[in-house]
Amino acid sequence: MLKKIQVRQLQVGMHLKEFCGSWMDHPFWRTGFVIKDPHDIELILASRITEVWIDCSKGDDVPRGAAVVEQIEAPVAAPVAVVVRKPVAAVPMAEEVARASRICFEAKAAVVTMFEEVRMGRAVDVGGARQLVEDISDSVARNPGAIISLARLKTADDYTYMHSVAVCAMMVALAKQLKFEDAHTRQLGLAGLLHDLGKAAMPSAVLNKPGKLTDAEFDIMKTHPTEGYKMLMASSGVDAVSLDVVLHHHEKIDGSGYPERFKGDQISLHAKMGAVCDVYDAITSNRPYKAGWDPAESLRRMAEWKGHFEPMVFQAFVKSIGIYPVGSLVRMTSGRIGVVIEQTAASLTTPKVKLFFSTKSNHRIPPEVLDLSRPTTSDKIAQREDPDAWHFPDLNELWSGLPGLGS
Repeated sequence: MLKKIQVRQLQVGMHLKEFCGSWMDHPFWRTGFVIKDPHDIELILASRITEVWIDCSKGDDVPRGAAVVEQIEAPVAAPVAVVVRKPVAAVPMAEEVARASRICFEAKAAVVTMFEEVRMGRAVDVGGARQLVEDISDSVARNPGAIISLARLKTADDYTYMHSVAVCAMMVALAKQLKFEDAHTRQLGLAGLLHDLGKAAMPSAVLNKPGKLTDAEFDIMKTHPTEGYKMLMASSGVDAVSLDVVLHHHEKIDGSGYPERFKGDQISLHAKMGAVCDVYDAITSNRPYKAGWDPAESLRRMAEWKGHFEPMVFQAFVKSIGIYPVGSLVRMTSGRIGVVIEQTAASLTTPKVKLFFSTKSNHRIPPEVLDLSRPTTSDKIAQREDPDAWHFPDLNELWSGLPGLGS
């Protein structure tokens, strides 16, 4: 018997099957556990969750005669009623960025917990992961540049976790570009979130080494797709898309990848998508041994790697984030320098740019947002600029509008 009850009715000994609400509204990553600690109830009461599902066949019931919100006789696997998803309206970057920042913060904590539980030998909580993908997918639908660009900003300590969040968001954006159905898109988002789960099995000395890996260490790291695949196979509710992407996101179309050296059509479209998203986030992120490349420069270099990516997939990826992705430093024909803050629907070459520096006077100028897609705009992007050559300390604050991000 499954019963939906008010959180104030929770007692030690009850089997908590599901929270009624977003994963961001409660402090737990896992669901489906027997409450053994009164402190867990206190945390739930202090959260924004008001109702939960309990499974009376696996734990204590409410007292006889107590009112319940809803109950289900059949012991079905998914107790929560089907929710009809409303279309998500697009919003400007400035409106979405603060919300996306909160999602990134909460998502990192959730992924950290997921990795820790996997290290302890527990099965992957796919239900919890899907809840996380829902919020990331909705943020991408509102404005993909916000969460994709924010997830690129990582410290060395949280790289593995935020990388999972970033790849999830980019897989969703790429799936939308390829016109996949919503359910299929979320499958790919889940695959992106789980793609590096096998790194939880890697020795910390190798995973967190602040320098280039030796050949022997790299051989160890190359086992992470297989290890992740094994972990997911031992969990319930994992679909074939996630299994495929986890195992094959390091394959290359020329057959030089790993672990199975697949080539060309041997590699699924899903895995080819995972490969592009994985590499782009890796090379644009700061690492202990290497500063991340500028987003636009990264796309230019990736386009030169023959035999690595499926051309059609790579082209769709570029369309999904822009030739000049958010955060790219550019020089205008007027001699002014700015940072890309948002894409526009008109063209991949006409984003919105925040101008803030004059190369003619060699001084900062009052920031000015220029929409290059407007017919009245005469200034154009002349070239990419290398952020390392300019050392603007507030570059990330300029494109995001959020203080304290640094560069």
